[in-house]
Amino acid sequence: MSAFFASRWVQCPPHVEDDQAGLPDGFRAGAVAAGIKQSGVLDVGLLVCDAPDAVSAARFTRSGVLAAPVIVCREHARLDGLRAVAANAGNANAATGLPGLDAALAMQEAAAAAAGVDSDRVAVASTGVIGVPLDPERVCTGLARAAGQLRAAGDEAFTEAILTTDAFPKRASLSVTLPSGVVRLSAQAKGAGMIEPSFATMLCFVQTDAALEPQTAELLLGVCVKRSFDRISVDGQLSTNDTVILQCSGASGVRVAPESEDELRLGEALDALLRMLAVMIVRDGEGSKRVGRIVVRGGHDEGVERAARAVANSPLVKTALHGADPNWGRIAQAVGAALRGTAPLSVDIAIEGIAVCSDGAAVAHDVDALNAAAAGVEIEYAVGLPGDGSETEVFFSDLGHEYVSINAEYTT
Repeated sequence: MSAFFASRWVQCPPHVEDDQAGLPDGFRAGAVAAGIKQSGVLDVGLLVCDAPDAVSAARFTRSGVLAAPVIVCREHARLDGLRAVAANAGNANAATGLPGLDAALAMQEAAAAAAGVDSDRVAVASTGVIGVPLDPERVCTGLARAAGQLRAAGDEAFTEAILTTDAFPKRASLSVTLPSGVVRLSAQAKGAGMIEPSFATMLCFVQTDAALEPQTAELLLGVCVKRSFDRISVDGQLSTNDTVILQCSGASGVRVAPESEDELRLGEALDALLRMLAVMIVRDGEGSKRVGRIVVRGGHDEGVERAARAVANSPLVKTALHGADPNWGRIAQAVGAALRGTAPLSVDIAIEGIAVCSDGAAVAHDVDALNAAAAGVEIEYAVGLPGDGSETEVFFSDLGHEYVSINAEYTT
């Protein structure tokens, strides 16, 4: 039984095991309290890959309003050879104009000096309040001090340093048995609100000691992000700061050749890792009590995607999920609103495998069984649309009183 893979929707591959051994070979991390958040709380982290020929890949938010660190990464970093990541919490450094860009560039330079690498091989990431100037002196001083905290077991402190409204840390350390040998895979993530990566503020950093070609790292990260972070929603709000970075040290000596069995097995491990982190982010949705999964099947890719997003982001569906109310009429409403002009729409709806609607009409069902199923922690909704051939899923959190309280007082 895996302690990390704690959702029925994400299976631990048979060649993957929890090892709780910290970062893979070739990586060190550290964190300090720099005073960006309240006094004494870790808020600046530094993650370093010691391999000179490190390989990496990255994905960023598709928002039209980009945070300064995202701009700096995209314009001033070598994204296929990143050796260090500098991150802070408590301030998103977004919508901060030229001073914000200067602060992000200063952060990149300070991290380069602290890690002993070229600045173009440093990624920067920030999370927190939007529209507030980031004090570059605090961040840069913090990064210099974080260099003295670097260690292989520093992933726990690094994870703590990137949290904002998160109720719990999200990290993993895994051992992966490939045909060519054993490699290790670790990750640290944060996210609880402003979550619907289109590609929320969401950050995720992944490390492996496997040796990958840049094209392989790019391919694996792209495919796995589409199946994980692209499939979640807490509140339907696209962030300015979303960042996912994969770094490969190659320190294990196990080379993963393109289109090999090694690539397939590593891809399965990375996919499971990111999908579980994605579900953890949804589970940590601000004030969340339950997690929903909506699966939509039908004959048109665009239609099933629109329907799934509409259900996952519906305040009516999400509040019903929070209250364990199997009010499937809200699901029908959301699907119909997403697919306007298709009436009369033949739609099937089931909750936890219990059919409640067939061909657009209510069907008899066991009410007690349905109520009991809706009271679980993970609730699955299935929607069938006309036709065959397309299928999609979205994981989403409920919406309750605590979400309103947190976001009504976020800056006050």
